Amino acid sequence: MLKDFVKLETFLTVARERSFSKASAKLGISQPAVTQQIKFIEKYLASKVIERKKNGIKLTNEGEELYKIATRIEKEIHHSEKDILKIINKEITFKLGASYTIGTYVIPGQCLNTIGKAIHNDINLGIDLSENIIQKLKDRKLDVGLIESPVMDNDLVYREWLEDELVVVSNMPIPKSLNTEDLYDFSWICRNEGSYTRRVITDVFDDLGVSCKSFDVLSEVSNTTTVLQSIKKADKDTEKPVVSIISKYAIEDEVAKGELYESRIRGYTMTRKFFIVYSKENKHNAYVDNVVDFILTGHCDT
Repeated sequence: MLKDFVKLETFLTVARERSFSKASAKLGISQPAVTQQIKFIEKYLASKVIERKKNGIKLTNEGEELYKIATRIEKEIHHSEKDILKIINKEITFKLGASYTIGTYVIPGQCLNTIGKAIHNDINLGIDLSENIIQKLKDRKLDVGLIESPVMDNDLVYREWLEDELVVVSNMPIPKSLNTEDLYDFSWICRNEGSYTRRVITDVFDDLGVSCKSFDVLSEVSNTTTVLQSIKKADKDTEKPVVSIISKYAIEDEVAKGELYESRIRGYTMTRKFFIVYSKENKHNAYVDNVVDFILTGHCDT
């Protein structure tokens, strides 16, 4: 069994996620496959290592001992992979894709340089729509994608990364906390139909009983950068503030400088997840592992 670390990796993932289903999603394999690999381990050891509970799983005493041993093996494998990469030192350009908000506002330039040094190769960042990034991953035109819209595909592995919050942004001072009726007093820059951000906003507005059709809509635009430019250039000599709903990451600098103003809807928090995505074929690729681990450990957070 020790020669086949895949089964031990499955055991470690189940133990860390405290769930067979979450381990299945993280590993990119079916839940029955996870269960089968755990059963193989238990048959091999002639001991039960995991007990299913209503609120998750629990390791048995034998499972706790196996976890300690498997963790040590995992660390040694990771160290060995890094040593191998130093020997190989392939001259490649690692291709990273990111959605507009992430690529423009979340991933700082110095992070790309640091990732490049970590894998001893150049790294190229391409910015595109989430659905296009998914297709490029499937076409092997990208190594890793960073997306804000969970466009699910069975050929890919999805790792939760950051939690984003959508906030109301304005070109003029507005209350920090807004009632639903306040939303009708503004002029709006909206995201276009089909945008994932718009779908998130629409779901929230539906829950609040707010009708976007009754808003004073100045324009519909395709991406975060255009939203920001439209708000910044809007006339401030009118009675109505010009507003939109946008990622908190996109306006941090402007809010800090007093150039834009942010607000939230009273009693409501609009959140979404950012995901790291890569092909199942690359889930044991040392370069991909290094980049994904680097980002997940917070080196690229703003």
